[in-house]
Order: sequence, then structure tokens, then C-alpha cells
Amino acid sequence: MKRVLNLWQWSRSPSGRWWCGLVLSCLLSVSLGTIHQSPTLAQDPGGRSFPRMTSPRENLCPPSALSRVRSHTVAPGETLEAIAEEYDLFPTTLMGMNPQVRNGVVRPGMRLRIPPYDGIEVNVSPDDLWSDLAEEYNVRADVLFEANNCNPPTDVAFIPGANWYPYRDTPDPTPTDDDPGASPVLAEYPLPSPVEPLLGYGWVLPPGASSVVFHSGWDLPATVETPVRASEDGIVAFAGVQQPYGNLVVINHSRGRQTRYAHLASLDVEQGEFVDAGQNLGTVGRTGTPDVPQPHLHFEVRNNSELGWVAQNPDTYL
Repeated sequence: MKRVLNLWQWSRSPSGRWWCGLVLSCLLSVSLGTIHQSPTLAQDPGGRSFPRMTSPRENLCPPSALSRVRSHTVAPGETLEAIAEEYDLFPTTLMGMNPQVRNGVVRPGMRLRIPPYDGIEVNVSPDDLWSDLAEEYNVRADVLFEANNCNPPTDVAFIPGANWYPYRDTPDPTPTDDDPGASPVLAEYPLPSPVEPLLGYGWVLPPGASSVVFHSGWDLPATVETPVRASEDGIVAFAGVQQPYGNLVVINHSRGRQTRYAHLASLDVEQGEFVDAGQNLGTVGRTGTPDVPQPHLHFEVRNNSELGWVAQNPDTYL
């Protein structure tokens, strides 16, 4: 008892208080070190590694796109186009995620994998970095990083906004200055011969209009029933009626490019079909709500971006 009393009296002295504080500080440091020991390694878009905590980090990054893939059971009467529209996706996205429907046909009872947004699922090499995949698929590295839960690339990754193509697992790589195919010029003109646009790209004043509007493409004059041709190899993302375009064909190409052909009289291709540059898509018509009264082809070139498919000036590509 006397020893305990002496120890208590010593702990109340200045030197005792100092030693007690030191011991308490050491115990607290050991405790915190145990809680936060062995941090996992994350990888930034440039490929560098840095420590991150396992628990708090989960709140800083959205769940990966692949972890949010849903399942859809095809009901009688449903089509691939209708299912894609229900989930706000391109039919080609569903074709890429579900090999059993790459012929464009669904059957009742089929179970489809539905991603949260457009893109493709790809196999990744063990030594790949997000910067490598960003260059290959023309998608920003930080976008890839966040779409895959802010983790390093693993065996499989989701590439947002990339287009799926039949008979190939990956799109063409982004062109470089040394690449002879780096020119943005399209392989074929959409009509049998070049013509002067009736209405150009940008802010224009259509005939009979009282105010300017933004025109997302070119109105190329042509007689009704003139053949309309694919400007580049690609896959038909849409073929049908959509106002104000009327009969419309949308083709997804490599490198995040898309072309649109509107006001057609007839359609010669179907959704999901792979087309070659120069292949007939349909004929010039007067469907939809055109901006000029003369028969013409409304032609657009669009690039994929964070804002969606953004219209570009066809003058750059034709």
C-alpha cells in the first residue's frame, strides 16, 4: 500500500507528470498505427503509385461501372432497340456487352448485361496503365480512373464512350503524326459527287426564318432518290425515324467519330449492321422537318466527348 501511495505521489510531481504523458503518447501512437497500418496502393492516371486508406477512400470515388452492371430479362415482343432506349444506351453497347445478341436479335428469356452508360468492356494487359489505355481509346485518363473505382487497371476494364465494332475487340488506336491514317478526312463523300451546301454549319439564318439558329451539319442539295453513301467503315447505331431528322441513319466509326444522314426517302441498312465506306445507306428524300425547301441530304459529323456526341464542322472532314 505504501508503494502504491508513493507511486501516486510521484505521478503528481512535475517529473512524474512528464513521464506519464510520454507513456500515454506512445500508447496512442501505437494504437493509431495499428488502425492505419498497411495502406493499400492506388494508382493515379499517370501510373504513379501512392498510399491510400482502405475505408475513407471508398467515399471519395464512385463505384466502378462494371460493379453497376444490371441484368435485364428479355420479354416477349421486346427488341434490342427498345431495350437500349429504355436504358438510354446505344444498341451497339448492348451488343458489345452481350455476345449472344451481336446479330442484332434478342429472344424472350435472354438475360442481358446492362452497363450504367455507353462504353465497352475490354481485357487489360498486366503492365497497362490508365495513361496507356487513354491513348489507345482516345478517352481521358482521369475519366478511365474514376469509371473503374479509382483503382489500377486489372484484368478487365470499362472504357466509357468507346464504340463496339463487330469482329474486333478493340477500336482503332488514336492516330499520331507518324500514322499515315492520321488525317481526319473521311474516306468517302456522302453523295455520288461533291456539291456546294445549301446551308452550312454553325449559326445561320434559314430561308424564311426571322432569327438565326444553330445548324449542326451541312444541307447538301441532291435530287430525290439520289443514293446516299457511308462516309467511313462503321456500325449502324440507328436506322429509323427520328424527328426532326425524318428517316435517319447514324453510323458509329472508330476513334469516337459518328456520322448522321437525315431526311432520307428510304433506308437500305439496319441497326447493328456493319457497313463499309461507300456502301449505300438509302436515298435522298424530304422526310422530317428540313431547314430548306429544296431536296437535300442533311449530313453531320460528331465526336464523342464528356458532353455526349458533339457536332463538328463537316468542312474539316470532307
